[in-house]
Amino acid sequence: MSVSRGTPLLRVRDLAVEFATPQGTVRAVDGISFDVHENETVGIVGESGCGKTVTGLAILGLIPSPPGRIAAGSIQFAGRELVGLDEEALRAVRGSDISMIFQEPMTALNPVFTVGSQMTDVLKRHKGLTAEQARREAIDMLGKVGIPAAARRIDEYPHQLSGGMRQRVMIAMALSCGPKLLVADEPSTALDVTTQAQVLELINALQDEFGMAVILITHDLGVVAETCRRAIVMYCGKIVEKAPIEPLFDRPRHPYTHGLLDSIPRIRADKLDRLPTIEGRVPDLLHLPSGCRFADRCARATNECRAAEPDLRRDGDAAFACFHPWEGAA
Repeated sequence: MSVSRGTPLLRVRDLAVEFATPQGTVRAVDGISFDVHENETVGIVGESGCGKTVTGLAILGLIPSPPGRIAAGSIQFAGRELVGLDEEALRAVRGSDISMIFQEPMTALNPVFTVGSQMTDVLKRHKGLTAEQARREAIDMLGKVGIPAAARRIDEYPHQLSGGMRQRVMIAMALSCGPKLLVADEPSTALDVTTQAQVLELINALQDEFGMAVILITHDLGVVAETCRRAIVMYCGKIVEKAPIEPLFDRPRHPYTHGLLDSIPRIRADKLDRLPTIEGRVPDLLHLPSGCRFADRCARATNECRAAEPDLRRDGDAAFACFHPWEGAA
């Protein structure tokens, strides 16, 4: 697929994803919209349960149904609508045009098949290679992601590899067909700090080599600052702020974004006795409060915030959903 210059590679509009539960219907993603352009890296950040991973799964058509479903909205990739495509058509897009690095490689990789059998299956399906051609290409890709002795490792099982090696295998599988868009869901969370840095550097290097766009799903704002051009901040299934990286970090507008940034451990001149935190708990998605979903945890909340839900307001290249935004620096 190709896309004209200046046109977003990915356009998500008013996306809503619901899950049926015995207690009622949970709307895990509630009317979000964003774009991703060619060759750029966009971060999606927020606390666990905010809808980050569900957004990524929806893009690839991987929402388990039942109990989940895309209830509303549009997902266009290179001008083609993905919502409503049948499974065969989605399978043709998935892996070849859009790929995903899953959060936990030990559960994403099949433990009863070797690394090679899992990688070559993708290559044979999407690129029409013979078994021998697919094996050669898989070994080459394993080498590109920094796995030593790739010709030997390809015949090993996932449990024989370290966590960092398994994550590199996931990256190799995701990139083996040269996708235009990579969705990386917490690609370094379960790794030690050194391996985490190596994996992120690898993704950046391969992005330049393959010329692909990346959606980086993470809770780590430090990772976002180092790797992303723009960031989307989610809370309770909603986008509360989106902005280019520098203004987001220098002048966050939404109190939730401000709280996330303020709670990052750092060397401070004021020598606080206690690291700042966002007080309170994320509301139950089955029983959401009226008005702003962050109001009960926000020191700036007023009766206006509890009565009505704020819409996203544009501020140059940024947007935020708050009646009483922060005006100064973080």
